[in-house]
Amino acid sequence: MNPPPLPHGKGRRQTLIIFIVLGTVLAVGIVGLIGFRGLIASGITKGFDNKFGDQHLKTAVALIELYKVRYGRYPDSLHELKFLGDWDQIVLYTVAYYPSADRKSYYVEVTRGWMGKPDLTEPDEFWRGTGFSAALKPKDR
Repeated sequence: MNPPPLPHGKGRRQTLIIFIVLGTVLAVGIVGLIGFRGLIASGITKGFDNKFGDQHLKTAVALIELYKVRYGRYPDSLHELKFLGDWDQIVLYTVAYYPSADRKSYYVEVTRGWMGKPDLTEPDEFWRGTGFSAALKPKDR
């Protein structure tokens, strides 16, 4: 009695298909990342970055100042903010917040608008009556 014949190349074919699929996914990912970075570098998104960034900044400042009114000090981090709407939560990931050690002032900046970093300049009047302090800006920013 002879043993049944071994399958021919089935395992090799599956391995080859897996490598082709993984290679294709990797290639598409790399091309997508390069394209995304190129799109941002081209400046084509600057208008939307500034528009979304402006909204993120104003939302963050309003929420930070409301926290101060309610609790008598500024929050330790943006994740400490309460009662955020669904859209308000975007600021947790697009805004950098640096409170002072005594939580009596803070520095805040938008790190991402729509796709890239916006170029924002608010008038001094915007900051009047807030705890914003440009002196708290980190040296590496």
